[in-house]
Amino acid sequence: MNPVYITSIGKFLPGSPVSNDEIEDYLGKIGGKSSKSMRRILDQNKIRFRHYALDKEQKSLYSNAEMASRAIQDALTRNKEALQDKIDFLAVGTTQGDLLVPGFASMVHAETSLPVMEVATHHGVCASGMQAMKNAYLHVQSGEQQTAISCASEFPSRVFKHTRFEAQAGLAERTVPFDTDFLRFMLSDGAGAAVLQHQPSTSGLSLRIEWIDNKSYANLYDVCMYAGSNKENPEQASWLDYRSIHEAADDGAINLKQDIRLVNEMPKVGVNRFFELVDEGKVDPAGIDWMVCHYSSHFFREEIFRLLQLGGLTIPEEKWFTNLYTKGNTGAASIYIMLEELLNEGHLQPGEKVLCMVPESGRFQTSYMLLTVVGSAIEPGGAASQPVFEEREPEAPHLEYDEADHVQAQLVRQLVQVWIDFEQKLAQVPVIHKLYNQKFTLSDYKALMENIRQQVIDGSQWIARAASYIAIEHIDLRSTFIAHARDEHRDFQILERNYVAVGGELSKIQSGEKNIGSEALSAYLFQRASRDNPVDLIGAMWIIEGLGCRMARYWGEMIRDQLGLSDEEVSFLLYHSDSDEKHFERLEAVVQHPMLTADIAARIVKTAKTTARLYLLQLEELGNV
Repeated sequence: MNPVYITSIGKFLPGSPVSNDEIEDYLGKIGGKSSKSMRRILDQNKIRFRHYALDKEQKSLYSNAEMASRAIQDALTRNKEALQDKIDFLAVGTTQGDLLVPGFASMVHAETSLPVMEVATHHGVCASGMQAMKNAYLHVQSGEQQTAISCASEFPSRVFKHTRFEAQAGLAERTVPFDTDFLRFMLSDGAGAAVLQHQPSTSGLSLRIEWIDNKSYANLYDVCMYAGSNKENPEQASWLDYRSIHEAADDGAINLKQDIRLVNEMPKVGVNRFFELVDEGKVDPAGIDWMVCHYSSHFFREEIFRLLQLGGLTIPEEKWFTNLYTKGNTGAASIYIMLEELLNEGHLQPGEKVLCMVPESGRFQTSYMLLTVVGSAIEPGGAASQPVFEEREPEAPHLEYDEADHVQAQLVRQLVQVWIDFEQKLAQVPVIHKLYNQKFTLSDYKALMENIRQQVIDGSQWIARAASYIAIEHIDLRSTFIAHARDEHRDFQILERNYVAVGGELSKIQSGEKNIGSEALSAYLFQRASRDNPVDLIGAMWIIEGLGCRMARYWGEMIRDQLGLSDEEVSFLLYHSDSDEKHFERLEAVVQHPMLTADIAARIVKTAKTTARLYLLQLEELGNV
């Protein structure tokens, strides 16, 4: 049997952290009324922040599979090897995938664009992530595969949207039952992934898996956390047995629920298994350096401590680790997200023992995993092991507006949300991800310049066309657009000089075709520019000029430093950092213009969203012409 090592771990947490006061801004208030149970539940679970893959209009910003894919990409990028073409096996766990059929692992595999491989879907609740981990572990341990990925992802927030409950006839004259309302304020979204290999990483730390123990107690207990039936209506065993999906929904059968009468059994089951593992000689409490426990609420932490003390076997409180209070309860993904923080933020030392515990209340399972930290906390050259890239918090460019004007204020708030989402997704685009993790090459830089050149040329052209369609009574706005086009019409020449300066052939960049993302972006912008009074293109400028204002110097300096270039060889990016700040003054003139209405503001936001998605596509499709 081969030893098995976790050589890298990644995560994806969607959006900005959401505080307790903001929860119902994202999930909505059922019937327009705040939950009477919320404060009680939050007081017990002690969670202060969580992440949602929804916006405040309850629209999904990602799919569950996409979040899993982003966590996998993060894990692969953090790995010391280039593994994109070496993954042999993918195991994925979740509570609810995006589709009923096919399996979630197939959807994640498609999203990652990794090569043909064996996949396995593990469907359950919290333990499904550990089931995926054990499957990947056994595949590598047996020698059948050398490199595997284990992943878990959760997207519960979308089943807690207020509109889902408001549409249920069974709730027309009663409040949402506590067993459902309880979970609305317990669960949140996120994904984690681990790379498993038959040998440790060539540098830095790895986690050797000593053993994984998964046990089901479904033969002893009824379902506790469940969806697809209604215990109050025993005549229908499953939502599939109702006469229609509408009848099942009206009866609450499709709601995710927690049987509060049973859930307190979960800590007992988990602690009993801990005692058994000690008796079996698998766990030495005195030898544990880190106890990483997925307790879904602070309430259960205290109960676990109490039960351990009653049994006379304790692990000191200072050895327990969780990020429940700041990352939220992400179900099956929680254990990955905790281990990611431990490994990637410098908490671990070689030789330490890490015991992981994941109790599940679905129909009662417990999972334990023992890890040994191996390798060196000192990288070659003597530097302490640290994340390659210190990720900075997304932040929208500053835009002046009249705070007393409701339309302006709402427009700017929505544009900021669009930008935050855009910047988070930018970090996951392969070429940018490489840049952020110091794996960027000269070929990447040339490819980037080749692929954005035509869009740079088109920029002044669609802005000029838009100016020609602005009515004469808005001559001031027309002048603003014309001035903007005039500033940008020679920018492509700076880009060409940079390309030649780093060894590219001028004829190659000048003869290059648009990639399929650039085609879509260009077509969309010219189409919008050819309409009467196309002031919604301010939304496009918000994204494109925002890139210059917020990202250009950031990227330019990283490219310069990683490739050993001069300022002159990245001058296009450095120039746009300065010039686009001036362009923002023109955006502010439009935002503060008297012609702005709620309808125009809505069109600006939609154009910003569309431009953001198409710009990402342009960067994702480098070289695909």
